[in-house]
Amino acid sequence: MKARIGHDAQGRRIAHDVCTEPCPIERGMRIIGGKWTGSILWHLRDGPVRFNDLARMIGGASKKMITERLRQLEAQGLITRHVLDTAPVSVQYQITATGLTAIGFLDEIRKWSESLREAGQP
Repeated sequence: MKARIGHDAQGRRIAHDVCTEPCPIERGMRIIGGKWTGSILWHLRDGPVRFNDLARMIGGASKKMITERLRQLEAQGLITRHVLDTAPVSVQYQITATGLTAIGFLDEIRKWSESLREAGQP
């Protein structure tokens, strides 16, 4: 991640030590950069949450979109899905230890976003 611009023998600008695809930033953004993904992880940080409760917590996201994101997060090992033995059947989701590693920088993003809003930015 130390890409820089230099010049070749003819004085043309060239890039050195370019980020290979996908670079670490891009890989991370592919994991948590999807719409609602960060919010889902954030709401699961304190313990298991049932699907319908999670859908209520995340205003503006359709249940279809939440389902898609939950499936992606489960496939990536960031959350687990548990079917509860209830009538009717309920499903709850829980963040994994790997998923918890994202909470620190999600909290930093939250603070940064709040500071921008306080400064009058959208």
